[in-house]
Amino acid sequence: MPSHTLDGDVYVTPLYLAGSTTVGDPAMQPLLDHGCMAHSDELANVYVSSPDQHVRLGFLPEVTDNTLWKVAAHSDPFGPPDWLATFDSNTPTELVTAFTSALATTYAKDPDAALTGPGRPAEEGFRPLEDAGWKRGSWQLTTLFTAPDEIAGLTYRGGVLDRHAELRGDQDRWLLWGGRDGFSSRWYATFTSSVPVDLIAATTARLADPAPVLRYEIEVPKRNRGAAQIRPVSPPVPTPLDVRRAAAARARSHVGHLVRRAPAASATTGSPSAVPPTRLAHRRRAAAARS
Repeated sequence: MPSHTLDGDVYVTPLYLAGSTTVGDPAMQPLLDHGCMAHSDELANVYVSSPDQHVRLGFLPEVTDNTLWKVAAHSDPFGPPDWLATFDSNTPTELVTAFTSALATTYAKDPDAALTGPGRPAEEGFRPLEDAGWKRGSWQLTTLFTAPDEIAGLTYRGGVLDRHAELRGDQDRWLLWGGRDGFSSRWYATFTSSVPVDLIAATTARLADPAPVLRYEIEVPKRNRGAAQIRPVSPPVPTPLDVRRAAAARARSHVGHLVRRAPAASATTGSPSAVPPTRLAHRRRAAAARS
């Protein structure tokens, strides 16, 4: 299987302000690398499942409820899921990839460990945020974590929750969020009670990671740009061949300029061939179309 990585023309930090790339390949690839299979429907939604049908992922760009990702585990392939994780359409792709990478690794080592309940205390899911200096609070049975800039957070609801209400989305055991308030800028991710805590810890560790991520500038939500740190990707150092090609291109451009200005130029004289669009320009146009 090929490796799918993200690219872009700017670096963005923190991750939770970067927005989604809307590209599903990086987050699906860990499961595909571990033997899961994928198929799509006529609407371009993609479904990934383990050979035994116990682990399933849906990448759902054509679903209208704004949930782009659903990941579930089924001890009974024909029954309701034992647990469910969801990521909406604005969630940074790297967070979904962190979750699916941990899931794929766990499932490859011990399929039962991916299906069973937490097994570890909820504190292990909080620890990456606490270690990164996020502010901790509480309200009744609810534990709260807030990023230093207060533009991302985690809510963990204690006590007894109704399993069916969790699966319907009426109650949230774990809720992650980030971004300025607004439809296109704020994202939400949820985990039901039985999601293994090590998968949540992998996600919160990526959330707290200060390393910048790649985006095309147009992909960064407008409301988040003022609070995010954004810097251009430095162009690579040109090789001698690049220098020679650039000099040749300038020479062609200079000749074309003289031809266009010459008063005796024939009406049949052609202008120099246009330089084809770069891959970067193509990607920017594609990103603009997606937005």
